[in-house]
Amino acid sequence: MIAGLIVCTSLMAVDGDTVRCDGQLMRLLGEGIPFVSGIDTPEIGSHAKCMKERKLALIAKGRLRELLDEKGLPVDWSGVVDKTRAHRPLINIYRTNGEEIGNKLLKEGFARAWSPKQRNDWCDESGKRASE
Repeated sequence: MIAGLIVCTSLMAVDGDTVRCDGQLMRLLGEGIPFVSGIDTPEIGSHAKCMKERKLALIAKGRLRELLDEKGLPVDWSGVVDKTRAHRPLINIYRTNGEEIGNKLLKEGFARAWSPKQRNDWCDESGKRASE
């Protein structure tokens, strides 16, 4: 598959780091490198490990929803899909001012850096990462 720009007629937040573009699930990279670096947000609903994570997930999703409110946002596909069963394309979405949305979430504290073999522990008060 070839990387490139995707045009979405409908773009909505599924959780803090996943969007739905015209029905297709896609995961934010935060300008990271597929399978090397990226962003991570708390898990939503039954995927959360504690109530704190569930609440943080709803807040992150709400912020992503606000950021997606701009019309005509460019979605830049890396050409790679994630390793989940959904095979979500790994993407970057840019605001009209050029700022990448995943990086914005990271800077604002709604997301954390992601790397392989490291899992963010959203239930830990210190915000530490735990090895998988």
